[in-house]
Amino acid sequence: MGSSVRKGKAVLPAEQAARPSREQPRRAATEDYHHEAQNANNGQAITASCKNKDADLQFKIQAYIDKNTVMIFSNTACSLSAKVKELFKSMSIPYCSLELDQTEDGQKLQDVLYELTMETSVPIVFVQQKQIGDYDKTLKAHKEGKIQKLLETKGHDHMQDSYDYDLIVIGGGSGGLAASKEAAKYGKKVMVLDYVTPTPQGTRWGLGGTCVNVGCIPKKLMHQAALLGQALQDSRKFGWQFEEKAVKHSWETMTEAVQNYIGSLNWGYRVSLREKKVTYENAFGEFVGPHTIKATNNKGKEKFYTAEKFLIATGERPRYLGVPGDKEYCITSDDLFSLPYCPGKTLVVGASYVALECAGFLAGLSLDVTVMVRSILLRGFDQEMANKIGEHMEEHGVKFIKEFVPIKVEQIEEGTPGKLKVIAQSTDGREIIEGEYNTVLLAVGRDACTRTIGLDKVGMKINERSGKIPVSDEEQTNVPYIYAIGDVLEGKLELTPVAIQAGRLLARRLYTGATLKCDYVNVPTTVFTPLEYGACGFSEETALEKFGEENIEVYHSYFWPLEWTVPSRDNNKCYAKIICNIQDNERVIGFHVLGPNAGEVTQGFSAAIKCGLTKAQLDNTIGIHPVCAEIFTTLSVTKRSGGNILQSGC
Repeated sequence: MGSSVRKGKAVLPAEQAARPSREQPRRAATEDYHHEAQNANNGQAITASCKNKDADLQFKIQAYIDKNTVMIFSNTACSLSAKVKELFKSMSIPYCSLELDQTEDGQKLQDVLYELTMETSVPIVFVQQKQIGDYDKTLKAHKEGKIQKLLETKGHDHMQDSYDYDLIVIGGGSGGLAASKEAAKYGKKVMVLDYVTPTPQGTRWGLGGTCVNVGCIPKKLMHQAALLGQALQDSRKFGWQFEEKAVKHSWETMTEAVQNYIGSLNWGYRVSLREKKVTYENAFGEFVGPHTIKATNNKGKEKFYTAEKFLIATGERPRYLGVPGDKEYCITSDDLFSLPYCPGKTLVVGASYVALECAGFLAGLSLDVTVMVRSILLRGFDQEMANKIGEHMEEHGVKFIKEFVPIKVEQIEEGTPGKLKVIAQSTDGREIIEGEYNTVLLAVGRDACTRTIGLDKVGMKINERSGKIPVSDEEQTNVPYIYAIGDVLEGKLELTPVAIQAGRLLARRLYTGATLKCDYVNVPTTVFTPLEYGACGFSEETALEKFGEENIEVYHSYFWPLEWTVPSRDNNKCYAKIICNIQDNERVIGFHVLGPNAGEVTQGFSAAIKCGLTKAQLDNTIGIHPVCAEIFTTLSVTKRSGGNILQSGC
C-alpha cells in the first residue's frame, strides 16, 4: 500500500512544494483548488517509501518538513485532521498533507513522529519548519497571528521572486490610480482591482472612484447648473430680455450631459492604465492569506494573485439610517447624479457638506427642498461659517427642520418620482412629525470600505467602530507589506487631492528611495454650497482651544462682490476671516471665505499659508481691484475690537 500525500492549492510534487517558481506561479490554481499531488515526471501519486530503520523514517519525515512551507501529518479518518486542513484552505495557504493511515508503515511513522514532536495524536502541523502542534495549538496560533507572521517573515523572503505583481492596488479611485501609475513609471509590475458594489437602488459606475463618478465632478457641474439659473435672473438687470415662462430647466438634459462627460473620464482612465502597462481588473479584491488576494468579477469567477506589496485605496460609501424603508425607498449621493428623472420635492437628511451641497443645487434648480438636521451644520468646520451658510440657504428658499431624525420611510405612491411619507422624531424624543416628499436623499455620513476585504485574514488592525485604518506617517499599516491611502485612513482628511498626493509620494518612497511624505497640515478645501465656502488651516474654535484666546487675533469683514451690486442682491452676506497666532508674529493659521469662486480664492492663499504667511505680509500685498480676494489685503477690524464690518460698496 503506497502512501497518500495531499497538497493544498497547486499540483506539485513534495520536492517542489516549498517554493513556487515563475513557471508555476501560485495563482495557477484559481478554482480547482485542492488536488492530490502528482509526480511531475510520471503522474504517479507521491509515495513515502518507508524503510525498516528509524533513521530512514526520521529522514523521510524531516524531508517533508524541510521541503514544504506548511506540512500536515494527518489521518483521513480523523475529524481534527480535516478541520486543520479546512483552516489552511480558508486562509488560502498551500499545504502538503501525509495521510498516515494510507501510508505503508504509517504506524511506525507515527511512532517516530511522537519521538520527534512529543505529540500523541494527529494532526501534527509544521509551518516554515517550525513545529506548531495539534489542531488546538494550530487554531490558537492562527488566532494570535503567529502563523501569518511566520509566513511573512520567513516564507516570503525566499518566495519574493515568485510574486505575480510588485504592487496590487485595491480600489480604482483617484488615490489608487495615481499610486498605480506612479509605481508603473518606475518599471514595477502593477495591478489595479476595482469593483463597485451596486447601491440598493441598483446604481453602479465605472473606473475612477467616488470623486469622478458620484462626488466632486458631477456635484460641481450641477452646482454650476444652479449658478447659471441665478445668473439668468441677474442678467435682466444687465439688459438681457427674455420671457420668464420660456425659461425652464431639463433635469434629463443635464444628467445626460454630466454622465456623458463622466463616461469619457472612465474611458480615459482605462486607456491611461493600459498605456502605463498597469493591469486592470474589474473585480472585487479580498485578502485570503499573506501576500495573497482573491479577485471576484461580477459573474462570480474567482482568481488568486500574489504581490510583494499591497495598497488599500477602497474609499467610503454613504451610510444608511438603519430605519424601516431607508434602503428600499431612499437614495444617496451615489444615486442622485445619474437619477433618470427629476427628484421633485426633496427631503435631504443630514448636515454634512454633501447634504448642504446637494440641497443647494437642487434648490437652485427651483425644486422644493427641505433639510432635516440632527444637530449642527458642517461638523468639523468653522461653526460661524457653517451657520452663515445655513442662514443664506434659508433666505434663498431652503427649509430646515432642526433637531429631528427620521424613524420610518413609507411609500405612498410608486412613480418616477413617486411619493414617500417620512415619519421623524425629535432628538429629545418628545415629538413626532410627518411629511410627504417625492424623494428622500440621505447624507448622514460615509463608512470606510474595509470590513469585507479580508483584513482579518492578514491580521490587519482597523478601528472597530469606524472601520478606518490606522497608519504610520508613511501610510504603512500594522502589516508591513500593506499600505493604505485616502478616505479609509483614520484621522486624515477625506479629500481627493490628498489621496492623489499621498499615493504618488508613497510610490516614490517605495520604488525610488525618495523620503518626502504627504503633508496633511494646512490642506485647503471648499464646500460648494450656493454661497461657496473656502477654508485652510484651523477653525476659530480649534485655534482658540489650541492656542488660547489671549494668543489669537481674528480679523474679519463682510464684502459685496461687484457682480452682485447691479442686481442688488446679497449685500453683506459674503464674509472673509483670518485667524492669526499673536505669539508667532501674527502668522496666519486659519483662512476662511464665503463668496463666489471661494475655491479659486482659497487655492492661491493656501500656497502662501504653506510658506508661513503673516498678517504684515498680507497688509503689504497689493490687491487686484475689483475682485473678491482683494478683501484679504485690507482686513483691519478685529473681533476683539467689536468694530463695524458691514460694507456699502465694492
